[in-house]
Amino acid sequence: MNDKNRLYAGAALGLAAAAALGFGAARLAGPSVPVAAPDAGTASASAPSDVVPITQQGITASQIGIALAASGALDAAIPASATVEAMPDAEAVLTARAPGTVTRIFKRIGDPIRAGETLALVESRDASSIAADQAAASARVTLAQKQLARERTLLNQGVSPRADYETAEAGLAVAQADARRASAAAGAARVSRDGRSVAVVSPVTGRITSAPANLGQFVAAETELFRVADPRRLQIIASIPPFEAGRVRKGDRVELTVSEGRTIEGRVRSATGVVDPQSRAATVVIEPTGADGTFVPGQLVQARIFASGGGTGSGVMVPQDAVQTTGTRTVVFVRTKDGFKAQTVQIGSRSGGLVAIVSGLKAGTQIATTNAFLLKAELEKESAE
Repeated sequence: MNDKNRLYAGAALGLAAAAALGFGAARLAGPSVPVAAPDAGTASASAPSDVVPITQQGITASQIGIALAASGALDAAIPASATVEAMPDAEAVLTARAPGTVTRIFKRIGDPIRAGETLALVESRDASSIAADQAAASARVTLAQKQLARERTLLNQGVSPRADYETAEAGLAVAQADARRASAAAGAARVSRDGRSVAVVSPVTGRITSAPANLGQFVAAETELFRVADPRRLQIIASIPPFEAGRVRKGDRVELTVSEGRTIEGRVRSATGVVDPQSRAATVVIEPTGADGTFVPGQLVQARIFASGGGTGSGVMVPQDAVQTTGTRTVVFVRTKDGFKAQTVQIGSRSGGLVAIVSGLKAGTQIATTNAFLLKAELEKESAE
């Protein structure tokens, strides 16, 4: 550990110790609660385990926030960051089908493209070899056809045996199969008519979104030269917290906000329901329902998903920091005359930093919010003692 790391670690330990000492000092500064002297043979009564006595000075020193539990409805909208992407069948990555030199470029980035249109030519030796194989295969088919015709004539005249005719038939079938193979190879490589180049052809209609190809550049096979996407067929991929994933349903309404502040409507197309191991987030796929041309692939947007599942109606809402878990109980710390008391509650949905309390707490009750975990720690320490 270097000196800088030691300095940071020392500062963090110092802050933690100061908070603990402040809380302890506040507890010690509080007025002692008189306890009646026990009768002979009777043990003294102990304070309830859910009570944490603390003075107002201690609350201030520990920076424990106090607020009223509010009544209202939990906002069902789930905020999420999202990225615009082209649909899988609306985007194409165009590569060189054979190694060679880029000799012609017909389109540039941003240009519209139709399906089947050529964007560039790559001059390649492999293209010449493929074209030569195709020509040779075609010549063998022609020769086999002539041989079969000659054997048929001789067979009809009774000069040649039928075995020779059947051999000629098999030879033609083999030559035709070889010609189909050579033709398929030429088609897959997009060999041009002159047999010297392979063409880079778009399989989709759209616009060129990336064009790293340069004239005169030597490229290896499968090197990316262009990327084409259809701007009319886009989807938006949003990431949401795992505990919110169960609330999202297909068809839920979505508000999409772009950088200039415009709001565009969308709908949930699907939710994976699976948490990504790297991002620790669940994926939701959104389809915009209007404003064609507003989005472009790679654009970042903000989404508000109005989840229809697991929503809550009117009830009691508290800040998320106020809800603590101690043992098997979920509690909030209610303000009392002498400090706080842990109140067991049942929680519902969470959204936007708020938690819906289903039961165990009334609206208007004073509760601990910020730094409520200090009360939890003190309560657990007393239980252990």
